[in-house]
Amino acid sequence: QVQLVESGGGLVQAGGSLRLSCAASGRTFRGYAMGWFRQAPGKEREFVAAITWSGGTTYYADSVKGRFTISRDNAENPAYLQMNSLKSEDTAVYYCAADLDPFILRSNWPRSRYWGQGTQVTVSS
Repeated sequence: QVQLVESGGGLVQAGGSLRLSCAASGRTFRGYAMGWFRQAPGKEREFVAAITWSGGTTYYADSVKGRFTISRDNAENPAYLQMNSLKSEDTAVYYCAADLDPFILRSNWPRSRYWGQGTQVTVSS
């Protein structure tokens, strides 16, 4: 069974940092672009960041630019999200996703091929 498994979520005070990881299970994600998304209670899921397979290009939502950094190291650990200067409005369930086309992750993310189950991030003010 193909899976993406997120980890690293938790409770942190405003201004603090967390690092989320997305691990692959059941297949390699060689060649796949990766993205992070989040969904706060009562709100729609939204794009946070994406990275191409090469790692050479990254994309960010305006709300996280300068605070969050997406990265990757190999096909088995295809994505990380370093979150700094966290705010209460960053509280959400964070999901990683994979698709061969980074445009899908950026602009048509419901069509993304693979999704993880999510990890909760709670920022206390």
